[in-house]
Amino acid sequence: MNDDIEAVGTDLPRSIDEILDSDFDGLLDAPAKAAKVTSAHRLERAFLEIIEFRRVHGRIPSSTTREIAERKLGARLDGILANDEKIAALMPIDELGLLATPEPPASIDDLLGGDHADLLDDESGLLDVSDLPVRRQVYDSGNAARREKAADFEQFEPLFKQKHAELRDGASRLLPYPGMAHIVPGAFFVLNGVMLLVADVGETEYKKTTVRENKRERLRCIFENGTESSMYRQSLAIRLSDEDGQIVVQSEAPEILTDDEASGYIYVLRSLSDDPQIGTIKDLHKIGFTRGAVANRIKNAEKSATYLMAAVEVVATYRTYNLKVSTLEHLLHRVFAEARLDITQSDHKGRAYDPSEWFVVPRSVIDQAIELIISGDIVDYVYDRAAQRLVGPD
Repeated sequence: MNDDIEAVGTDLPRSIDEILDSDFDGLLDAPAKAAKVTSAHRLERAFLEIIEFRRVHGRIPSSTTREIAERKLGARLDGILANDEKIAALMPIDELGLLATPEPPASIDDLLGGDHADLLDDESGLLDVSDLPVRRQVYDSGNAARREKAADFEQFEPLFKQKHAELRDGASRLLPYPGMAHIVPGAFFVLNGVMLLVADVGETEYKKTTVRENKRERLRCIFENGTESSMYRQSLAIRLSDEDGQIVVQSEAPEILTDDEASGYIYVLRSLSDDPQIGTIKDLHKIGFTRGAVANRIKNAEKSATYLMAAVEVVATYRTYNLKVSTLEHLLHRVFAEARLDITQSDHKGRAYDPSEWFVVPRSVIDQAIELIISGDIVDYVYDRAAQRLVGPD
């Protein structure tokens, strides 16, 4: 019995190496370690499922279908297409071109021709516009008013500076735009923070319609930024009304009413003549009246005997309302008759002339006379040349 035990014991392995060597079936082998699955591998595997769906069904999976499995693949594809990095990583295995960006159609015909799903098919006729009236084509006639650089802006620039100075000093003020009747030559307005001058009003144009005959006038509007426009009077009126425009008026002038009629401007000029007979006369001023812009009136002063054949400087302008021209001229001539310039000059052709409307009167007295003219009290005053003042009733 003991011999049998000893015999069996001699067949047992005596060390761990003998145990391992005797494991012919690999029962004692350690299991192979699974390879680590990376995010790139998961992305590739997910995309391969989409490719397989496309291969089996002949179309890409939809992300809006009710089939949960397909919807999942469709959403996955949408996410890939929205990520440039994922597209770049999957391009090498995109054998079906699912990630390629389609070329845009070159024309509307190409777009309609590529509508394989008939998405643009209009069986209801909703897109048929053949029975609709043809839209009238509007062509630019070249007469539309546009801003352009004012070629003679240097003639108007001093007027803008004067108005700004009057506003600062309180001599002028801004009032709400009172109506189209006040859009006359020489009027100053403020539109969107920019001052403009109505330099001139063109001839009245008549346009007949099926209802009435409309009249309109082109304006020459000079803006203080050096540009000008030839818009119609009605167009300026609409803009001033809609955009809270303002009019520039004298502070001492009565409130302008919408039914007041703008008469024009009284202007005061100083001669820039280099003639010793003229240049040495102190307080020599021309007092005149114009319905239009003063700048236009004095444009060619050096060629006119009225302006002593020399350029002039605008000293002041005064806006008048509801005033007859003949009455104004009569009052000016009567009040300053004793101070009228008494001199004979010759023009460029040697012809003699006696200038009118030039008076040797201090500026302060002229200002006082203008106030009295506007108020209507001037009829009771005369100018005392010796005292250099206006003398009224006791």
